Amino acid sequence: MREPVEQRDGMSRRAVLAAGATVGVAAGIGLTLGSGAAASAAPSATGATGADAAWFAAPGRPVRPKFRWWWPDGLVDPDEIAREVDQIADAGFGGAEIAAVHHSVKDKSVLDTAHHGWGSRPWRDGVEAALRRAARRGLTIDLTLGPSWPVAVPGVNPDDDAAAKELVHGRASLSAGTTFRGPVPPPVHEPAAGVTRQRLLAVQAARVEPAYATRKETGLDPSSVVDLTATVAGDGTLTWTAPDAGEWVLISYWARGSGQQPESGPHCAPAAYVVDHLDPAGTAAVTGFWERRLLTPAVRGLLKTAGGAFFEDSVELETDGLTWTASLPDAFARHTGRPLLPCLPALILSGGNQVFAFEAQLTRQIRHDFWETFSDLFNRHHVRALRDWAHSLGMSLRSQPYGLQTDAIASAALLDIPEGESLGFKNLDDYRCLAGGRDMAGHTVLSCEAGAYNGTAYSTTWDRFLRTMGGAYAAGVNQTVVHGFSYATVPGASWPGFAAFSPYNGGPGYGESWGPRQPSWQHVPDIAAYLGRVHGVLQSGTVRADVAVFRQTGYAATGIGASWFTATGVPLGWSHQFLSGPLLDLPNATVSGGRLAPHGPAYKVLFVEGDFFYSSTPTLAVADARRILALAGAGLPVVLLGAFDQPLTPGVPDDGESDRLRDLLGRLLALPNVTRVTDKAAVADALAGLGVTPDVRHATASTLLNAHRVAGDTDFYYLCNGKHAETVKPAVAAIDHEVTLRHTRRTRGGTTIPYLLDPWTGEVSRIARYAERDGDVTVRVALQPGQVMIVALGRPGLFGDRGGARPHVVDSDASEVLFKGGALTVRSTGARTLTTRLSSGRTVTTALPAVPAPLSPGSWQLEVEDRYPGPSPTRTEYVRRTLALDTLLPWSRIPELADSAGIGRYRTTVDLPYDWTSSHGARLELGQVSDTARVTVNGVAAPPLDRLHQVVDIGSLLRRGRNVIEVEVAVPLVNRLRVTQPAVFGAVARQDHGLVGPVRLVPYAQATVRGPRSAPARAPTT
Repeated sequence: MREPVEQRDGMSRRAVLAAGATVGVAAGIGLTLGSGAAASAAPSATGATGADAAWFAAPGRPVRPKFRWWWPDGLVDPDEIAREVDQIADAGFGGAEIAAVHHSVKDKSVLDTAHHGWGSRPWRDGVEAALRRAARRGLTIDLTLGPSWPVAVPGVNPDDDAAAKELVHGRASLSAGTTFRGPVPPPVHEPAAGVTRQRLLAVQAARVEPAYATRKETGLDPSSVVDLTATVAGDGTLTWTAPDAGEWVLISYWARGSGQQPESGPHCAPAAYVVDHLDPAGTAAVTGFWERRLLTPAVRGLLKTAGGAFFEDSVELETDGLTWTASLPDAFARHTGRPLLPCLPALILSGGNQVFAFEAQLTRQIRHDFWETFSDLFNRHHVRALRDWAHSLGMSLRSQPYGLQTDAIASAALLDIPEGESLGFKNLDDYRCLAGGRDMAGHTVLSCEAGAYNGTAYSTTWDRFLRTMGGAYAAGVNQTVVHGFSYATVPGASWPGFAAFSPYNGGPGYGESWGPRQPSWQHVPDIAAYLGRVHGVLQSGTVRADVAVFRQTGYAATGIGASWFTATGVPLGWSHQFLSGPLLDLPNATVSGGRLAPHGPAYKVLFVEGDFFYSSTPTLAVADARRILALAGAGLPVVLLGAFDQPLTPGVPDDGESDRLRDLLGRLLALPNVTRVTDKAAVADALAGLGVTPDVRHATASTLLNAHRVAGDTDFYYLCNGKHAETVKPAVAAIDHEVTLRHTRRTRGGTTIPYLLDPWTGEVSRIARYAERDGDVTVRVALQPGQVMIVALGRPGLFGDRGGARPHVVDSDASEVLFKGGALTVRSTGARTLTTRLSSGRTVTTALPAVPAPLSPGSWQLEVEDRYPGPSPTRTEYVRRTLALDTLLPWSRIPELADSAGIGRYRTTVDLPYDWTSSHGARLELGQVSDTARVTVNGVAAPPLDRLHQVVDIGSLLRRGRNVIEVEVAVPLVNRLRVTQPAVFGAVARQDHGLVGPVRLVPYAQATVRGPRSAPARAPTT
């Protein structure tokens, strides 16, 4: 294979990427911006004023979550559009992405695409109304590049140069010595509707070689392939006699339009067809349509104030053959120095399956070369071209750059905002692939299409959503596009309104239709604020990751992880991302202090293993090997897993290329900071031998996941008790153990202070119990499944804390230790005398007053706001019921509420003893509750509940004597829909929602830690 640096013309895979990527690393806590109109910035959190705490408590619109906003094409009313923007803004979200999605509408005549299709005047009026109201409310609006996915525009027909293409094959078998006479074998697949032309690209013959056959592929002898194209007569007939030895096959190749339309079309009149994603003509068709038809002067102006990103969904090009473009043969020749046509037998596809194969190694090398060429065309003519066009309009490009056999890691580096998806990604390593591209290119945001679950419409709970996203955030995601928000209604819709995916194949569809129709909507601002705070932290400063895993084939959405690190390293605290070859030529790919990309992600080691996508073969391109050698020579530790003392080229080698590769690997393995192991179990020892340790450490394997960012002199650690994939068994259990965190920017002799950032309440507090050694801080981490903890390591006063350096607790038998009003305070739910050891070396004894026993309310009054269909699809009737409960049960087991949905307000009273003082407090444990809940005590709202650990401190709201506690619970609509829409939801099992408990009020006593001989003292008022 020709090395990229030796190419005669065209652009190598590296030049494609490097030409489009820029690097900009922001100093201090803030956002790093990539090229052009990159993602919106996060506010700064530097300094020592109270404003720093406000940065976290009240995250700005740019970092708040967005909605995928489903429209029925252009069948929308501008006034309703403006109302829905207000609804999204009032709920605390930062924006929306307009997408034409209406799988639920089976009668497409309802949509009237001739007058209300995508791109029509009503659609443009709706977009203008959305942008105008968003500008007033401080939101941003994203726009899909076409009506649906993949990208398509009206006016392109399947036979056009701009349309998506396929290469299909025909075949005929011949015995030795027999003659074929007649028309060239026709394609084995009929063309799609609308395709009227097909061109014969080539005709070949090849001898069958059974030794090269696989379960699905016919083996062929590559040396026997003969080109018969020139012998085809003008009338399309062929005469050819097979040689006297062996069985032979004639193969014809036909190029034609694929005829693919975007998902759930038609969306417009004339119908839109998918464009060629590998040719400039395809991109020009998209941008030209926008320039001519959609970008009115009003819309152009509004994009400058409320425009966010153009968006492209996952690239799901569908064909019965091989995705094709006319320039592929020339591009392949430029990229490899060899012709493509003799390789076609090993490349052609039928129904997604390979048809023929040569010898295994040669087949692997040919396919690698082809898909690398294919990836270059996609990234150059589609991703980069669309990004540059978006920038010309002051917009950014957000895209899901996977679905094809292309280098999605390299695509992620080109994009302003790469995006993954919680439905399609198999595990967290799929996100880590995109994160590697984002971070090496110096961009900031990795987005996620979040919360799509099959068959869960109107039954999705926010705790499930948060459990899903918890691990994704640890893997690099820091923006959420919630799936989704449906436009209000269409003709024929049923209550509670138009839903993009329900009904779907006769039953409930993917994802939710969030909005005011949902009972939990009145609690959603708590969710939006939580997500905004998480995003704000994870968009601050720059990423830190321990390991760069080099991936020779940069696919994403595969579910394939990294040897040792995915299964063993992550549970011990290691963090990793994936890089592909083009990223090694980015400006950020330098080494300083033993770190790759020292300004972020500052990888400590490069891990190279065999190519998982080609049977874990130990392959490296010469250009990649040369670059890795240079990085190692600059001091970067490298670990190689596998037979890299006998490396192979990934593509077909040029003369002498294999020798050059072996020489480079020999020089690499001779370096003292390079280690090769043959067993993945030896990776841990190899890392230890190189002196490489993770920034997060705990003694035993745990389900704790982490993400680390550095901003100025502050380290942020996002910690989540999650799992690598939704399908992993057993389910995650609660954890409670110590974790050591590294303060990477600690100044010599400086004091490191750990702060706890509560993403539910927005409060920032100093952690009172921890151990510090050489800047590393060890804290206790106790998390329920899916629960999150955010820790910041920095200097005193970072968040406006004026206490300066002061003693903290090293050890205590208290159940909780905290700083209250600047004073160390201990709490206990039982013990009367507590012993506390301070960092100053003193040991302090503290006496506490008696603590009442935990209380379990014995009776409840439940007021229900039950929801029913109203006189129109968007109107809801409310029936109010009042019940007295001696036992808490899910609504499904309460006869009066078995099919109910809506809001339930549970009210009870508890009596506290006469000696209850400010030295007492209590936590309210709700037990099982679904879906969302809020608590008030004596008419005063308690802090927002952690949806994954529904325990709230209500000590400041309690008083001696009688106390009224109310728990407001939002119950999903599914049980009501089971009986009002049985044709769609009737097969769904009745679900358990409501306050189930057990509910407990757990009192505690507290006192200030004053000194070794101090008398008991009342604690500050809580």
